[in-house]
Amino acid sequence: MRLLETIFEGLLWNSRLVVIFAVVASLFTGFAMFYIATVDAWLLVSHLPDYLDPTLSVSARADLRATMVTHVVEIIDGYLLATVMLIFSLGLYELFIGKIEQAAESEAGSSILLITSLDDLKNRLAKVILMILIVKFFERALEMDFANAMEMLQFAGGIALIGLALYLSHASDHGSGNGKRGH
Repeated sequence: MRLLETIFEGLLWNSRLVVIFAVVASLFTGFAMFYIATVDAWLLVSHLPDYLDPTLSVSARADLRATMVTHVVEIIDGYLLATVMLIFSLGLYELFIGKIEQAAESEAGSSILLITSLDDLKNRLAKVILMILIVKFFERALEMDFANAMEMLQFAGGIALIGLALYLSHASDHGSGNGKRGH
């Protein structure tokens, strides 16, 4: 009976290695997003001579500028999403497969990959996703035309909610040690 239990526990423990598929797929997805965002950045830079064209009217130049700023926001969004995938794959590897030795030896690696539980991984991902949502909000804000005061008030409310979300995410980082200081 003990032999059967040992074999079963071994199989159960080694089943965690199936996570390697998610690690590899997430890593490739992150690389794909880095590639896409880099191509978008290159294409944006390649269109800069169009902006220098002296024959452009003021309105055409303003439209081109708005389009280019929107593309910059999309590029930031792409890089943030690629970063989410990279953090996700590294975090899954560290949690389920094993520690990354090179990260432990590097000063930068120790601060980036301080993931000790699924909650740590979720918190890191949530912060990057919050940044993606802020970028998306900014992207939509660039396209907005305010027709009345209510729309401006709603936009201001959105900005206030973003500020609150950033404050709360920052407070959660530093809140755990504040209660122990003895006021």
